[in-house]
Amino acid sequence: MVLDKLGESLSNALRKIAGRGFVDKAVVDEFIRDLQRALLQADVDVKLVSTLSNKIRDKVLNEKPASGITVKEHMIKTVYDELVIFLGRETGSVELKKQKILLVGLYGSGKTTSSAKLAKFFVRKGLKPALVGCDTFRPAAQEQIIQLGSQIGVPVYAQGSDPSKTAEEAIKKFPERDVIIFDSAGRNALDVELADELKRLKDSVKPDEIFLVIPAEMGQAAGKQSEEFAKLVGITGVIVTKMDGTAKGGAALSSCAIVNAPIKFIGVGEKVDEFENYDPKRFVSRLIGYGDLQSLVEKAEEIKSPELMKSAENMMSGKYSLQDFYEQIESIKKMGPLKQVMQMIPGLKLPDGMLDVQEKQMAKWKIAMESMTKKEKSDPSIIDNSRIKRIASGSGLKDDDVKELIKHYDRTKKMMKMMGGKNLKRGGFAQLAKQFGMKM
Repeated sequence: MVLDKLGESLSNALRKIAGRGFVDKAVVDEFIRDLQRALLQADVDVKLVSTLSNKIRDKVLNEKPASGITVKEHMIKTVYDELVIFLGRETGSVELKKQKILLVGLYGSGKTTSSAKLAKFFVRKGLKPALVGCDTFRPAAQEQIIQLGSQIGVPVYAQGSDPSKTAEEAIKKFPERDVIIFDSAGRNALDVELADELKRLKDSVKPDEIFLVIPAEMGQAAGKQSEEFAKLVGITGVIVTKMDGTAKGGAALSSCAIVNAPIKFIGVGEKVDEFENYDPKRFVSRLIGYGDLQSLVEKAEEIKSPELMKSAENMMSGKYSLQDFYEQIESIKKMGPLKQVMQMIPGLKLPDGMLDVQEKQMAKWKIAMESMTKKEKSDPSIIDNSRIKRIASGSGLKDDDVKELIKHYDRTKKMMKMMGGKNLKRGGFAQLAKQFGMKM
Protein backbone atom coordinates (compact mmCIF):
# COMPACT_ATOMS: atom_id res chain seq x y z
CA MET A 1 0.00 0.00 0.00
CA VAL A 2 1.05 3.61 -0.47
CA LEU A 3 2.63 5.06 2.68
CA ASP A 4 3.12 1.57 4.13
CA LYS A 5 5.41 2.77 6.91
CA LEU A 6 3.02 5.52 7.95
CA GLY A 7 0.11 3.07 7.94
CA GLU A 8 2.03 0.54 10.01
CA SER A 9 3.06 3.19 12.54
CA LEU A 10 -0.49 4.51 12.90
CA SER A 11 -1.94 1.00 13.17
CA ASN A 12 0.54 0.11 15.91
CA ALA A 13 -0.23 3.31 17.80
CA LEU A 14 -3.99 2.67 17.61
CA ARG A 15 -3.52 -0.95 18.71
CA LYS A 16 -1.79 0.38 21.82
CA ILE A 17 -4.91 2.39 22.60
CA ALA A 18 -7.19 -0.59 21.95
CA GLY A 19 -5.16 -2.64 24.41
CA ARG A 20 -5.44 -0.11 27.23
CA GLY A 21 -7.92 -0.61 30.03
CA PHE A 22 -8.58 3.13 30.17
CA VAL A 23 -7.54 6.35 28.44
CA ASP A 24 -6.03 9.25 30.39
CA LYS A 25 -3.77 12.22 29.59
CA ALA A 26 -0.63 10.06 29.72
CA VAL A 27 -2.08 7.64 27.14
CA VAL A 28 -3.13 10.53 24.90
CA ASP A 29 0.32 12.16 25.14
CA GLU A 30 2.02 8.86 24.29
CA PHE A 31 -0.19 8.43 21.22
CA ILE A 32 0.44 12.03 20.11
CA ARG A 33 4.20 11.40 20.23
CA ASP A 34 3.77 8.25 18.12
CA LEU A 35 1.56 10.15 15.67
CA GLN A 36 4.00 13.03 15.31
CA ARG A 37 6.92 10.66 14.73
CA ALA A 38 4.99 8.76 12.04
CA LEU A 39 3.87 11.89 10.19
CA LEU A 40 7.27 13.56 10.28
CA GLN A 41 8.86 10.39 8.88
CA ALA A 42 6.32 10.61 6.03
CA ASP A 43 7.66 14.11 5.34
CA VAL A 44 4.61 16.05 6.51
CA ASP A 45 5.28 19.71 7.33
CA VAL A 46 6.11 20.16 11.02
CA LYS A 47 3.60 23.03 11.45
CA LEU A 48 0.78 20.92 10.04
CA VAL A 49 1.78 18.04 12.34
CA SER A 50 1.71 20.37 15.34
CA THR A 51 -1.73 21.72 14.41
CA LEU A 52 -3.15 18.23 13.93
CA SER A 53 -1.66 17.01 17.22
CA ASN A 54 -3.15 19.90 19.18
CA LYS A 55 -6.61 19.37 17.66
CA ILE A 56 -6.62 15.67 18.52
CA ARG A 57 -5.34 16.26 22.06
CA ASP A 58 -7.91 18.98 22.71
CA LYS A 59 -10.88 16.98 21.40
CA VAL A 60 -9.96 13.74 23.16
CA LEU A 61 -9.34 15.38 26.52
CA ASN A 62 -12.06 18.04 26.47
CA GLU A 63 -14.96 16.78 24.37
CA LYS A 64 -17.60 14.48 25.82
CA PRO A 65 -17.90 11.18 23.88
CA ALA A 66 -21.03 10.71 21.80
CA SER A 67 -23.75 8.54 23.24
CA GLY A 68 -23.04 4.83 22.96
CA ILE A 69 -19.25 4.93 22.59
CA THR A 70 -16.52 4.65 25.21
CA VAL A 71 -13.70 7.12 25.83
CA LYS A 72 -11.37 4.72 24.05
CA GLU A 73 -13.65 4.55 20.99
CA HIS A 74 -14.06 8.33 21.14
CA MET A 75 -10.29 8.72 20.89
CA ILE A 76 -10.02 6.34 17.92
CA LYS A 77 -12.91 8.10 16.19
CA THR A 78 -11.32 11.50 16.81
CA VAL A 79 -8.02 10.35 15.33
CA TYR A 80 -9.86 8.97 12.30
CA ASP A 81 -11.95 12.13 11.80
CA GLU A 82 -8.99 14.49 12.11
CA LEU A 83 -6.82 12.43 9.76
CA VAL A 84 -9.64 12.50 7.18
CA ILE A 85 -9.83 16.30 7.45
CA PHE A 86 -6.04 16.55 7.38
CA LEU A 87 -5.75 14.39 4.25
CA GLY A 88 -8.46 16.07 2.26
CA ARG A 89 -11.86 15.94 3.94
CA GLU A 90 -13.68 15.80 0.58
CA THR A 91 -14.06 12.82 -1.70
CA GLY A 92 -12.36 13.52 -5.03
CA SER A 93 -15.55 13.64 -7.04
CA VAL A 94 -15.51 14.89 -10.63
CA GLU A 95 -18.68 15.90 -12.39
CA LEU A 96 -19.63 13.70 -15.32
CA LYS A 97 -20.55 16.51 -17.68
CA LYS A 98 -19.28 18.36 -20.73
CA GLN A 99 -16.18 20.23 -19.56
CA LYS A 100 -12.58 21.27 -20.17
CA ILE A 101 -9.82 20.25 -17.74
CA LEU A 102 -6.32 21.75 -17.65
CA LEU A 103 -3.45 19.87 -15.96
CA VAL A 104 -0.54 21.90 -14.59
CA GLY A 105 2.59 21.03 -12.63
CA LEU A 106 6.36 21.00 -12.64
CA TYR A 107 8.61 19.06 -15.01
CA GLY A 108 8.52 15.30 -14.34
CA SER A 109 5.39 15.38 -12.19
CA GLY A 110 3.54 12.92 -14.43
CA LYS A 111 1.10 15.29 -16.14
CA THR A 112 1.06 13.55 -19.53
CA THR A 113 0.48 10.09 -18.07
CA SER A 114 -2.13 11.51 -15.70
CA SER A 115 -3.92 13.10 -18.67
CA ALA A 116 -4.30 9.65 -20.24
CA LYS A 117 -5.33 8.07 -16.93
CA LEU A 118 -7.95 10.77 -16.46
CA ALA A 119 -9.26 10.18 -19.99
CA LYS A 120 -9.51 6.44 -19.28
CA PHE A 121 -11.46 7.25 -16.11
CA PHE A 122 -14.04 9.18 -18.13
CA VAL A 123 -14.23 6.39 -20.72
CA ARG A 124 -15.13 3.94 -17.95
CA LYS A 125 -17.85 6.34 -16.82
CA GLY A 126 -19.40 6.32 -20.31
CA LEU A 127 -18.20 9.75 -21.50
CA LYS A 128 -16.27 10.64 -24.66
CA PRO A 129 -13.00 12.40 -23.75
CA ALA A 130 -10.29 13.88 -25.96
CA LEU A 131 -6.65 14.68 -25.19
CA VAL A 132 -4.71 17.81 -26.18
CA GLY A 133 -0.91 17.97 -26.10
CA CYS A 134 0.01 21.54 -25.13
CA ASP A 135 3.46 20.64 -23.83
CA THR A 136 5.64 22.04 -26.60
CA PHE A 137 8.65 22.46 -24.30
CA ARG A 138 9.59 18.87 -23.49
CA PRO A 139 10.97 16.88 -26.44
CA ALA A 140 8.64 14.05 -27.53
CA ALA A 141 5.88 15.13 -25.13
CA GLN A 142 3.36 15.44 -27.96
CA GLU A 143 4.42 12.07 -29.39
CA GLN A 144 3.94 10.53 -25.94
CA ILE A 145 0.39 11.79 -25.53
CA ILE A 146 -0.49 10.62 -29.07
CA GLN A 147 0.81 7.16 -28.19
CA LEU A 148 -1.10 7.07 -24.89
CA GLY A 149 -4.29 8.20 -26.61
CA SER A 150 -3.90 5.38 -29.12
CA GLN A 151 -3.51 2.85 -26.32
CA ILE A 152 -6.79 3.82 -24.66
CA GLY A 153 -8.74 4.60 -27.84
CA VAL A 154 -9.10 8.33 -27.21
CA PRO A 155 -8.57 10.99 -29.95
CA VAL A 156 -5.63 13.36 -29.53
CA TYR A 157 -4.72 16.76 -30.97
CA ALA A 158 -1.02 17.59 -30.54
CA GLN A 159 0.25 19.93 -33.26
CA GLY A 160 2.07 23.25 -33.36
CA SER A 161 4.64 25.00 -31.22
CA ASP A 162 2.39 27.54 -29.50
CA PRO A 163 0.46 25.96 -26.57
CA SER A 164 -2.36 28.51 -26.68
CA LYS A 165 -2.94 28.11 -30.41
CA THR A 166 -2.79 24.32 -30.06
CA ALA A 167 -5.51 24.53 -27.39
CA GLU A 168 -7.70 26.81 -29.50
CA GLU A 169 -7.43 24.51 -32.54
CA ALA A 170 -8.25 21.47 -30.41
CA ILE A 171 -11.41 23.10 -29.05
CA LYS A 172 -12.55 23.69 -32.66
CA LYS A 173 -11.65 20.10 -33.58
CA PHE A 174 -13.51 18.40 -30.72
CA PRO A 175 -16.92 20.11 -30.42
CA GLU A 176 -18.68 16.77 -29.92
CA ARG A 177 -16.40 15.38 -27.22
CA ASP A 178 -17.73 15.43 -23.65
CA VAL A 179 -14.45 16.14 -21.86
CA ILE A 180 -11.34 17.80 -23.32
CA ILE A 181 -8.19 17.29 -21.24
CA PHE A 182 -5.25 19.66 -21.82
CA ASP A 183 -1.72 18.59 -20.92
CA SER A 184 0.65 21.51 -20.28
CA ALA A 185 4.41 22.03 -20.06
CA GLY A 186 6.44 22.07 -16.87
CA ARG A 187 9.86 23.32 -15.84
CA ASN A 188 12.28 22.47 -13.10
CA ALA A 189 10.92 25.50 -11.28
CA LEU A 190 7.93 27.78 -11.66
CA ASP A 191 9.84 30.43 -13.64
CA VAL A 192 8.57 33.59 -15.36
CA GLU A 193 8.42 31.95 -18.79
CA LEU A 194 6.29 29.05 -17.54
CA ALA A 195 4.06 31.40 -15.54
CA ASP A 196 3.30 33.55 -18.59
CA GLU A 197 2.70 30.47 -20.75
CA LEU A 198 0.22 28.99 -18.26
CA LYS A 199 -1.66 32.27 -17.91
CA ARG A 200 -2.08 32.50 -21.69
CA LEU A 201 -3.08 28.85 -21.89
CA LYS A 202 -5.69 29.33 -19.20
CA ASP A 203 -7.13 32.31 -21.09
CA SER A 204 -7.32 30.25 -24.30
CA VAL A 205 -8.83 27.13 -22.72
CA LYS A 206 -11.14 28.78 -20.17
CA PRO A 207 -11.10 25.51 -18.21
CA ASP A 208 -13.86 24.33 -15.92
CA GLU A 209 -11.27 22.56 -13.76
CA ILE A 210 -7.54 23.13 -13.19
CA PHE A 211 -5.79 20.13 -11.65
CA LEU A 212 -2.35 20.48 -10.10
CA VAL A 213 -0.28 17.32 -10.59
CA ILE A 214 2.13 16.68 -7.72
CA PRO A 215 4.50 13.70 -7.47
CA ALA A 216 4.44 12.09 -4.03
CA GLU A 217 8.23 12.02 -4.00
CA MET A 218 8.42 15.83 -4.04
CA GLY A 219 8.36 15.94 -0.25
CA GLN A 220 7.84 19.17 1.65
CA ALA A 221 8.45 21.31 -1.46
CA ALA A 222 4.94 20.18 -2.50
CA GLY A 223 3.33 22.69 -0.17
CA LYS A 224 5.24 25.68 -1.55
CA GLN A 225 4.69 24.66 -5.18
CA SER A 226 0.98 24.17 -4.52
CA GLU A 227 0.76 27.71 -3.18
CA GLU A 228 2.58 29.15 -6.20
CA PHE A 229 0.36 27.40 -8.75
CA ALA A 230 -2.77 28.37 -6.80
CA LYS A 231 -1.76 32.05 -6.94
CA LEU A 232 -0.88 31.81 -10.63
CA VAL A 233 -3.85 30.07 -12.22
CA GLY A 234 -6.12 28.94 -9.40
CA ILE A 235 -6.35 25.29 -8.48
CA THR A 236 -9.66 23.40 -8.27
CA GLY A 237 -8.17 19.99 -7.52
CA VAL A 238 -4.98 17.99 -7.00
CA ILE A 239 -3.71 14.76 -8.56
CA VAL A 240 -0.98 13.05 -6.53
CA THR A 241 1.18 10.77 -8.69
CA LYS A 242 3.79 8.07 -7.99
CA MET A 243 2.21 7.08 -4.68
CA ASP A 244 3.50 3.54 -5.18
CA GLY A 245 7.15 4.55 -5.22
CA THR A 246 7.80 6.54 -2.05
CA ALA A 247 7.30 6.59 1.71
CA LYS A 248 7.30 10.41 1.69
CA GLY A 249 3.85 10.99 0.17
CA GLY A 250 2.45 12.57 3.31
CA ALA A 251 3.63 16.02 2.24
CA ALA A 252 1.91 15.80 -1.14
CA LEU A 253 -1.32 14.52 0.38
CA SER A 254 -1.35 17.22 3.04
CA SER A 255 -0.70 19.94 0.43
CA CYS A 256 -4.45 20.09 -0.12
CA ALA A 257 -4.72 21.61 3.35
CA ILE A 258 -2.40 24.42 2.23
CA VAL A 259 -4.20 25.40 -1.00
CA ASN A 260 -7.70 24.45 0.18
CA ALA A 261 -8.28 22.32 -2.92
CA PRO A 262 -9.38 18.67 -2.72
CA ILE A 263 -7.28 15.78 -3.94
CA LYS A 264 -9.23 14.37 -6.87
CA PHE A 265 -7.13 11.34 -7.83
CA ILE A 266 -4.03 9.43 -6.81
CA GLY A 267 -1.77 7.51 -9.18
CA VAL A 268 -0.77 4.19 -7.63
CA GLY A 269 1.22 2.66 -10.50
CA GLU A 270 2.53 3.19 -14.01
CA LYS A 271 -0.32 1.48 -15.86
CA VAL A 272 -3.21 3.56 -17.19
CA ASP A 273 -5.67 1.70 -14.95
CA GLU A 274 -3.66 2.34 -11.77
CA PHE A 275 -5.50 5.55 -10.99
CA GLU A 276 -7.97 5.96 -8.14
CA ASN A 277 -10.64 8.45 -7.21
CA TYR A 278 -9.35 9.80 -3.90
CA ASP A 279 -11.67 9.22 -0.96
CA PRO A 280 -10.00 10.37 2.29
CA LYS A 281 -12.37 8.32 4.47
CA ARG A 282 -11.55 5.11 2.69
CA PHE A 283 -7.88 6.04 2.36
CA VAL A 284 -7.52 6.64 6.09
CA SER A 285 -9.52 3.51 6.87
CA ARG A 286 -7.10 1.44 4.81
CA LEU A 287 -4.11 3.36 6.18
CA ILE A 288 -4.91 2.56 9.83
CA GLY A 289 -5.75 -1.08 9.12
CA TYR A 290 -9.57 -1.04 9.03
CA GLY A 291 -9.58 -2.06 5.36
CA ASP A 292 -12.08 -1.02 2.72
CA LEU A 293 -14.61 -3.77 2.14
CA GLN A 294 -16.98 -1.32 0.47
CA SER A 295 -14.40 -0.69 -2.26
CA LEU A 296 -13.90 -4.43 -2.60
CA VAL A 297 -17.62 -4.81 -3.31
CA GLU A 298 -17.51 -1.91 -5.79
CA LYS A 299 -14.52 -3.38 -7.62
CA ALA A 300 -16.38 -6.67 -7.89
CA GLU A 301 -19.33 -4.83 -9.43
CA GLU A 302 -16.98 -3.01 -11.82
CA ILE A 303 -15.51 -6.26 -13.17
CA LYS A 304 -18.97 -7.86 -13.10
CA SER A 305 -17.91 -10.69 -10.78
CA PRO A 306 -20.96 -11.87 -8.81
CA GLU A 307 -18.84 -14.51 -7.06
CA LEU A 308 -16.35 -11.98 -5.78
CA MET A 309 -19.08 -9.54 -4.79
CA LYS A 310 -20.83 -12.31 -2.85
CA SER A 311 -17.61 -13.29 -1.07
CA ALA A 312 -16.94 -9.65 -0.10
CA GLU A 313 -20.50 -9.30 1.19
CA ASN A 314 -20.02 -12.53 3.16
CA MET A 315 -16.96 -10.99 4.78
CA MET A 316 -19.01 -7.95 5.71
CA SER A 317 -21.65 -10.18 7.29
CA GLY A 318 -19.08 -12.41 9.02
CA LYS A 319 -19.93 -15.52 6.96
CA TYR A 320 -16.55 -15.99 5.33
CA SER A 321 -15.71 -19.52 4.17
CA LEU A 322 -12.88 -21.09 2.21
CA GLN A 323 -15.25 -21.17 -0.75
CA ASP A 324 -15.41 -17.37 -0.58
CA PHE A 325 -11.62 -17.21 -0.42
CA TYR A 326 -11.42 -19.48 -3.45
CA GLU A 327 -13.76 -17.19 -5.42
CA GLN A 328 -11.59 -14.22 -4.47
CA ILE A 329 -8.46 -15.87 -5.83
CA GLU A 330 -10.31 -16.72 -9.05
CA SER A 331 -11.38 -13.12 -9.59
CA ILE A 332 -8.48 -11.22 -8.04
CA LYS A 333 -6.37 -10.96 -11.20
CA LYS A 334 -9.14 -8.98 -12.89
CA MET A 335 -9.07 -6.34 -10.18
CA GLY A 336 -5.49 -5.12 -10.51
CA PRO A 337 -2.31 -5.65 -8.48
CA LEU A 338 -2.67 -8.05 -5.56
CA LYS A 339 -1.32 -5.54 -3.05
CA GLN A 340 -4.05 -2.99 -3.86
CA VAL A 341 -6.75 -5.60 -3.36
CA MET A 342 -5.27 -7.12 -0.21
CA GLN A 343 -5.14 -3.75 1.54
CA MET A 344 -8.94 -3.53 1.28
CA ILE A 345 -9.29 -6.49 3.65
CA PRO A 346 -9.36 -5.27 7.27
CA GLY A 347 -6.35 -6.23 9.34
CA LEU A 348 -4.51 -7.95 6.50
CA LYS A 349 -0.97 -6.61 6.20
CA LEU A 350 1.74 -7.97 3.93
CA PRO A 351 5.28 -7.80 5.32
CA ASP A 352 7.80 -5.86 3.23
CA GLY A 353 9.20 -7.97 0.39
CA MET A 354 6.64 -10.73 0.88
CA LEU A 355 4.29 -9.90 -1.99
CA ASP A 356 5.84 -12.34 -4.46
CA VAL A 357 5.86 -15.07 -1.82
CA GLN A 358 2.22 -14.31 -1.02
CA GLU A 359 1.20 -14.62 -4.69
CA LYS A 360 2.96 -18.01 -4.97
CA GLN A 361 1.33 -19.10 -1.72
CA MET A 362 -2.10 -18.13 -3.00
CA ALA A 363 -1.51 -20.20 -6.12
CA LYS A 364 -0.79 -23.21 -3.89
CA TRP A 365 -3.87 -22.51 -1.78
CA LYS A 366 -6.04 -22.48 -4.88
CA ILE A 367 -4.73 -25.90 -5.89
CA ALA A 368 -5.32 -27.21 -2.36
CA MET A 369 -8.90 -25.94 -2.30
CA GLU A 370 -9.59 -27.64 -5.62
CA SER A 371 -8.83 -30.93 -3.86
CA MET A 372 -11.29 -30.23 -1.05
CA THR A 373 -14.87 -31.38 -0.87
CA LYS A 374 -17.68 -28.82 -0.96
CA LYS A 375 -18.34 -29.50 2.71
CA GLU A 376 -14.70 -28.87 3.64
CA LYS A 377 -14.69 -25.51 1.85
CA SER A 378 -17.91 -24.39 3.48
CA ASP A 379 -16.88 -25.64 6.96
CA PRO A 380 -13.08 -25.79 7.32
CA SER A 381 -13.41 -26.74 11.01
CA ILE A 382 -13.92 -30.37 9.96
CA ILE A 383 -10.48 -30.53 8.30
CA ASP A 384 -8.39 -32.72 10.63
CA ASN A 385 -4.94 -34.24 10.09
CA SER A 386 -6.22 -37.14 7.99
CA ARG A 387 -8.11 -34.76 5.72
CA ILE A 388 -5.04 -32.52 5.47
CA LYS A 389 -2.97 -35.49 4.28
CA ARG A 390 -5.64 -36.43 1.73
CA ILE A 391 -5.90 -32.85 0.42
CA ALA A 392 -2.12 -32.49 0.21
CA SER A 393 -1.77 -35.82 -1.59
CA GLY A 394 -4.54 -34.99 -4.04
CA SER A 395 -3.10 -31.58 -4.88
CA GLY A 396 0.57 -32.59 -5.00
CA LEU A 397 1.45 -30.27 -2.14
CA LYS A 398 3.00 -30.66 1.31
CA ASP A 399 0.93 -31.00 4.45
CA ASP A 400 2.41 -27.69 5.64
CA ASP A 401 0.96 -25.89 2.59
CA VAL A 402 -2.55 -27.02 3.54
CA LYS A 403 -1.96 -26.18 7.19
CA GLU A 404 -0.84 -22.67 6.21
CA LEU A 405 -4.07 -22.21 4.27
CA ILE A 406 -6.15 -23.26 7.28
CA LYS A 407 -4.06 -21.02 9.53
CA HIS A 408 -4.68 -18.04 7.24
CA TYR A 409 -8.42 -18.77 7.25
CA ASP A 410 -8.54 -19.08 11.06
CA ARG A 411 -6.60 -15.81 11.40
CA THR A 412 -9.10 -14.02 9.18
CA LYS A 413 -12.08 -15.42 11.11
CA LYS A 414 -10.51 -14.40 14.40
CA MET A 415 -9.92 -10.88 13.08
CA MET A 416 -13.57 -10.68 12.01
CA LYS A 417 -14.67 -11.77 15.46
CA MET A 418 -12.48 -9.13 17.11
CA MET A 419 -14.02 -6.50 14.86
CA GLY A 420 -17.58 -7.19 15.87
CA GLY A 421 -18.54 -10.78 16.55
CA LYS A 422 -20.15 -13.16 14.10
CA ASN A 423 -21.90 -10.34 12.32
CA LEU A 424 -20.04 -7.11 11.50
CA LYS A 425 -23.34 -5.26 11.54
CA ARG A 426 -23.36 -5.64 15.33
CA GLY A 427 -20.80 -5.07 18.04
CA GLY A 428 -18.38 -2.33 19.01
CA PHE A 429 -16.71 -2.09 15.64
CA ALA A 430 -20.07 -1.59 13.92
CA GLN A 431 -20.98 1.21 16.34
CA LEU A 432 -17.66 2.89 15.69
CA ALA A 433 -18.00 2.35 11.93
CA LYS A 434 -21.40 4.07 11.97
CA GLN A 435 -19.80 7.02 13.74
CA PHE A 436 -17.29 7.11 10.89
CA GLY A 437 -20.10 7.07 8.32
CA MET A 438 -18.99 3.70 6.93
CA LYS A 439 -21.59 1.52 5.24
CA MET A 440 -22.21 -1.71 7.16
